[in-house]
Amino acid sequence: MPRLAKLKNKENNDKPFLVVMNEDYTLNSKMMDNKLALKTMLTEKSLKVSKEAIFLLASGKRSNFYVDCKMTALFSRGLDLIGKIIFEIIAPLNINGIGGLTLGADPIANAVAMIAGQKGIDLIAFVIRKESKKHGLMKWIEGGVNPSDRVVIIDDVITTGGSTIQAIEKAEEAHLEIVKVIVLVDREEGGRENIQNKGYEVESIFTKSELMEEYDRLNLMFDSRRLIWGLI
Repeated sequence: MPRLAKLKNKENNDKPFLVVMNEDYTLNSKMMDNKLALKTMLTEKSLKVSKEAIFLLASGKRSNFYVDCKMTALFSRGLDLIGKIIFEIIAPLNINGIGGLTLGADPIANAVAMIAGQKGIDLIAFVIRKESKKHGLMKWIEGGVNPSDRVVIIDDVITTGGSTIQAIEKAEEAHLEIVKVIVLVDREEGGRENIQNKGYEVESIFTKSELMEEYDRLNLMFDSRRLIWGLI
């Protein structure tokens, strides 16, 4: 329901008039609240930080920063937040399906499809295999998408973008129309640019920098509480 607000008439200040406030203000406010909650949850449940580069990434690099998004995406409240946030992004795109390379993309696609269903909107979640099925129809893509369907490719984390590009290439081979690429966390190590060089728009929900800022904020808050309690 549009909100109404009383504003002063510029031509006659004594006669206020009614204007319809954009519903996007309410939607954006809810989305920002959801994003703040998800950022904190990802930082607390999924983010690992070490002084040494001990984490081996899918790209083959080692890092002192690791995000296990599945710890959040496979948690009930995390699944709900992810679904709501990404649904608001894809709602205007008029797409038929959403999916990406298994396993990171799977819970995200399911979350968004679930939110769409709750709103009475048909949306297909699909899975792109890392290798084709060895029996039956021997498909690369599981789910009800068809050639020329408009889809969004998703991923949980991008570093160099290799896994996401693999998903894009399989979607292209299936003649799907890729409208956009959405990732939960961009590690800011060239992945976004590599995907953009393939000709696709990329949107990340969070960046490494944003999660590290939240990590520092939570640590500062924790240290402050310990100081108050006389633990340090």
